[in-house]
Amino acid sequence: MPGVKKRVATTPGRISPWRYLTAFAGIIVVLYALVFFTGGGKPTPKLGIDLQGGTRVTLSARTESGEVPPRDQLVQAQQIIEQRVNGLGVGGTEVVLDGSNITITVPGDGGDQARSLGQTAQLRFRPVIGGPVGATPAAGQDTGQTGTGAGTPTTDPAAPPAAPAGQPQGLSGDVSDQAVQPVSYSSPLQQPTPTPEPGPAPAPDAGNPVPADPELAAAIAAAKALRQSDDPATQQEALQLLDCNAADPLQGYDDPAKPLVACTQDKTAKYVLGPTILEGTQIASATATADPQGAGYVVNLDFKSAGSQIWGDFTAANIGKQSAFVLDGEVVSAPTIQAALYGQTTVSGNFSQTEAQNLASALRYGSLPLSFESSQAETVSATLGLASLEAGLIAGVVGLALVFVYCLFYYRVLGILTILSLVLSGAVVYAVLVLLGRWIGFTLDLAGIAGFIVAIGITADSFVIFFERLKDEVREGRSFRSAVPRGWVRARRTILSADAVSFLAAAVLYILAVGQVKGFAFTLGMSTVLDLVVVFLVTHPLVALASNSRVFGSPALSGLGEVARIGAERRKAATAAGTKGA
Repeated sequence: MPGVKKRVATTPGRISPWRYLTAFAGIIVVLYALVFFTGGGKPTPKLGIDLQGGTRVTLSARTESGEVPPRDQLVQAQQIIEQRVNGLGVGGTEVVLDGSNITITVPGDGGDQARSLGQTAQLRFRPVIGGPVGATPAAGQDTGQTGTGAGTPTTDPAAPPAAPAGQPQGLSGDVSDQAVQPVSYSSPLQQPTPTPEPGPAPAPDAGNPVPADPELAAAIAAAKALRQSDDPATQQEALQLLDCNAADPLQGYDDPAKPLVACTQDKTAKYVLGPTILEGTQIASATATADPQGAGYVVNLDFKSAGSQIWGDFTAANIGKQSAFVLDGEVVSAPTIQAALYGQTTVSGNFSQTEAQNLASALRYGSLPLSFESSQAETVSATLGLASLEAGLIAGVVGLALVFVYCLFYYRVLGILTILSLVLSGAVVYAVLVLLGRWIGFTLDLAGIAGFIVAIGITADSFVIFFERLKDEVREGRSFRSAVPRGWVRARRTILSADAVSFLAAAVLYILAVGQVKGFAFTLGMSTVLDLVVVFLVTHPLVALASNSRVFGSPALSGLGEVARIGAERRKAATAAGTKGA
């Protein structure tokens, strides 16, 4: 009838191949644009410690009483160290609890950071009541003083600290360092957990077979008696006897309610400090910024409301005097108070960018409930991992070659499309690995490579499902061209179901697993998702293009000759049966 538009029926599953291939090409272009024009690093994935080597540090826990550390505190310490690792952006690091020890494994050149991750990180603000007194630095240590002030440590413990000459005022609330060299940090600080008072060691039994360490408990008690005395004469004696280069048994165990004789972190000066004014738990935030008054960087501190009031009242009453920032019993800096600081406080000390960022990071995270000492630090060689990687890659290449030969022999043109799809899938995976390494610090290890190899099998299974569905359609008497959309509709549901099961298994494994197994689960899940992208945007469109080609669609080249012959026989039989019935 005139004016009535006829609707043309479309075959389910029929697509516009070039539209899908163009979309995939756009994804490739975007990924590799990000790889080559962002990040500034090499366009290669980050490798794990088993492939590139690194550093392994073992931290041994200790308690004030010398007893075996409680399990819950060890677990809490492990979680805090993991947060510190994440805050530092050290990719591929593993933090494993082994008995009373915590083992930190850092790939690449991050070993120096790993050695300091076990710092207890108890930050306390104490007034300076004596010093500084010069100390003998460790052998080979630079004794030059750097800082914004011009003062130098005096050898007279009774002499008051001299105000730095020509010290800039800076912003409101600026606190400038005096004669104390800043030290680089890589461990967080905040939230110190009170250490329980020493008590009697529990009786040995099956649940607590390790006895207390009486030597450690005695050393801590002796250090407290000498260095935390209220007697001025004892304080002067402690100043003379304190060896800044020796191991400090009081580290992380100083009593905040008593005075403290402490060394600076650069081991060049000693101070007598008063009782704690403010705990690091009152810090709300810490950020590192460029010094607006000159070169270098500063750390800006914001306190919680109660801490801001305490700090403001103290600084208002002690203008011109020194106050020390004490980290785990060591003086980070001893700045001179120049104004009442009720708002933001700026700690400056000629920090480099890395030093300021590490200190700010240290101030943002919780302190450890236990003290740790580095009992072992070793460099891990990547020789064994590289040998294993080489053997695995050879095995993978041989396996893929056999798969390719089989596909070419059994599927012919469809086998070529399988090879092309796998190559394009590898290109996407490589770009994603590089970007994940830059953005979230993901590192590729042997377990992750195993996940990719398993995922290749899943991808090949998707091709097989699709191609076998095509054979079923041709066997039923359809042409290659008409079989593609119908076979895709039937295969698509099976492919989605299979990949959904694989992804769910990978997700559950990632949630429940630890260590390198997480890397295996992550790469398996990621590859499963990328498999869907390749099958939907590449394999199906390429097969549709091949079916529309007179050359590639011929039964001899498509690998469908035998099933096409069976289909033709079935059509003849059906036609003959219809003619006979008529």
